[in-house]
Amino acid sequence: MHLNADFSQRAVVHAGSLDWVPSPMAAVHRRMLDRIGEEVARATSIVRYAPASHFSPHIHDGGEEFLVLDGVFQDEHGDYPAGSYVRNPPTSRHTPGSAAGCTIFVKLWQFDPADRAQVRLATDRTDFVPDPDRPSVSILPLFRDAVEDVRLETWAPNASVDIPAPGGLELLVLTGSFDEGGEHFVEQSWLRLPPGSVFAGISGPSGCRVWAKSGHLRVMPRAPG
Repeated sequence: MHLNADFSQRAVVHAGSLDWVPSPMAAVHRRMLDRIGEEVARATSIVRYAPASHFSPHIHDGGEEFLVLDGVFQDEHGDYPAGSYVRNPPTSRHTPGSAAGCTIFVKLWQFDPADRAQVRLATDRTDFVPDPDRPSVSILPLFRDAVEDVRLETWAPNASVDIPAPGGLELLVLTGSFDEGGEHFVEQSWLRLPPGSVFAGISGPSGCRVWAKSGHLRVMPRAPG
């Protein structure tokens, strides 16, 4: 499967309006944003676990990165309530599930094979800090290395927000809304801009909170294997 697989082009998915698609595991459904491959795939998705659902134990050969959007995600390492950010690098292993049900935003097979950086961060216990270069923006860092910068951003109401993206940019709306490129983005709307772009948006009347990742699209992606 190839979905939004041309990373030289702008891509948009208003995922909140999509139907949920069953996964191979009962009671686990997803909304696909981009994908290269079949069940083993380089993929960006929103995944919903019904109460008492789970996946089988597995190893992340290509790594996994996710943000819990609602509910409580669980594995043998702990419970991760809404707002939890987790980075499971290549060779990590777990048995994911949710007793109460949850929704996560997840990226698979998007790590350098040598990356071993593990992150488990409760963002509800971490303060946003003002961005000194953008007065209407506050930032909560999630992960940063020589390749990519992952963070949450909060934008003040009705603010003009510019983000240079020499290495590409992805945004997922968590709360609120923004307008960009003649489109209106609301909760679960996803935008990917190619390297060399500049994001120029205006937040909605209640402001906006987004998950953001930049710099990671300098190297064009490949399918697993």
